[in-house]
Amino acid sequence: MRRIIKTDTAILLLRLALGWLFLYAGLTKVVDPTWSAGGFLNNAQTFSGFYGWLASPQILPFVDFLNQWGLTLIGAALILGLIVRFSSYLGALMMLLYYFPGLTFPKVGEHAYLVDDHIIYIAAFLVLASMSSNHIWSLSGLFKSHMKR
Repeated sequence: MRRIIKTDTAILLLRLALGWLFLYAGLTKVVDPTWSAGGFLNNAQTFSGFYGWLASPQILPFVDFLNQWGLTLIGAALILGLIVRFSSYLGALMMLLYYFPGLTFPKVGEHAYLVDDHIIYIAAFLVLASMSSNHIWSLSGLFKSHMKR
């Protein structure tokens, strides 16, 4: 049976889709001066002590900065194809940290049972991190081809 889409093309599409998702999510937070993760963190269902600590006044500005710029830079790195493996692991970690506040075991939010969109994103990031075709249409691939000359 003939493959309709090549693996490299699928990985490129996954990298660009996750990159755009994170870039857009980050930029909307960066440009909104009223945005804060405080409400999300204070309403955590699981590990509420840990997430409450992250929402404390002395820690929250740092958490907000990491959230805004982490999303933005991970997204940009994936779109540009730079440090894709590292960015993918960081994206998976961020999604894991987003997953637990909504978890009331075994339900996640109102519409999920153990697996929600955050778990799907984690799986997608881990697939992206494990693939060796991160050089397709990427700046790192361009650098590697120039270094071989």
